[in-house]
Parts: sequence; C-alpha cells; structure tokens
Amino acid sequence: MTTSASLLDQAPALDASRYFVRIRGERGNGFVEFDFAIGEPEVFVELILGRAAFEEFCATNKVEMLPPPVASSSDDGEKSDWDWRLADATKTRFK
Repeated sequence: MTTSASLLDQAPALDASRYFVRIRGERGNGFVEFDFAIGEPEVFVELILGRAAFEEFCATNKVEMLPPPVASSSDDGEKSDWDWRLADATKTRFK
C-alpha cells in the first residue's frame, strides 16, 4: 500500500520562483483580464487590473508570459465542463 508520504516524494518539485501570466482579454475601459500562476501554469487565479497596474505587476513579479489560450472542445465540438471560467458568469443570466 502506498502512503501519502511516499506519494509526496514522487511528486515533481514545485518551483515557486516562477510566475506566469496569460492574457485573456482587454476591456474597452483599459482593464486587462489575465490568469496568474505560481510554479505551475495550469493552476491559476483569474485577475483584472488596469493597463498601467498590469504592466507594473508583470515587471515587479518578473512573469513569464504564456501564449494565448487555445480553445478546447470535445470531439462533438462542445465545450468541456472544465472550460468554464469565473469570467463566463458575467455573460450568463442566472435565475
């Protein structure tokens, strides 16, 4: 039986010194929507900052810019349930 300690030993090391940014879009009012990740680009938070603050944030954190997101879909052309983002809620009307 595998213990949780041995599973942690097998996990790749997280490099917390690497910061990643992926721009998701820019609003007409100058706000930049982007993903920010530490160590692993796949685990991120969604953020929004004004253009000047965004540029300062990137310079201060010495971020690595990631390429634009690639739209993923299932074989039948529909979006996967995992493609949902918090920003999508602004375009959805809830009852």
